[in-house]
Amino acid sequence: MEKLVSVRCPKELEPIFLRAEKLVEVFFAKQEHDPTKAVRTISGDRYMLVRAEVLGYWIRKVAEKIYGTEGTEVLVYEFGKAIGRSDAKGFHEKFGLKHPDERLGPGPIHFNYSGFAFVELLPESHPSPDDNYLLVYNHPHSFEAEMQLKMEGKSKICVCNLNAGYSAGWCEESYGIKLDAEEIACIAKGDKNCKFVMAPPDKLRDYAKKYSTI
Repeated sequence: MEKLVSVRCPKELEPIFLRAEKLVEVFFAKQEHDPTKAVRTISGDRYMLVRAEVLGYWIRKVAEKIYGTEGTEVLVYEFGKAIGRSDAKGFHEKFGLKHPDERLGPGPIHFNYSGFAFVELLPESHPSPDDNYLLVYNHPHSFEAEMQLKMEGKSKICVCNLNAGYSAGWCEESYGIKLDAEEIACIAKGDKNCKFVMAPPDKLRDYAKKYSTI
């Protein structure tokens, strides 16, 4: 029996991710690097290697000097969302994925292979291409939280803004509806998990309040 290794999810969602896991494995297996041109590709798409410390800590610190804490949270989140949408669109087109569920499936696994975090979808999750969409999930080994703890120690606020944006961007592109995500607990603050909720924007605040106490 096939077993998922790069994402955890409720049993009823496993079929979505089992096929996706194979696609992502194929995608990342085709890697080439030409040092004479400084070009690195994965399945024909150009990639760059960037240290997690840069994206997970230093970009935020530099931005805070210009935009302040709140402005930086928005900036990093929207940057992550743009990356997530772009990665999703490129992956969907490369593999000809049409159905919203099969478009969602590679997202958490691509996220894993790219080094952002592991993804654990919680039982409350019920993705759907309508106003009832809800994901509640953890990001074990979040690169943003781990870099914060490494570089500066405990934070007073949740720091995984890029992770939140990326996952919302991928899912928004997959389902064709407006979605946002919010981190409601963070190991960088001393919480047990980096925990998130994702939903249509007009429902996100209520879900965030509900699941931050569970």
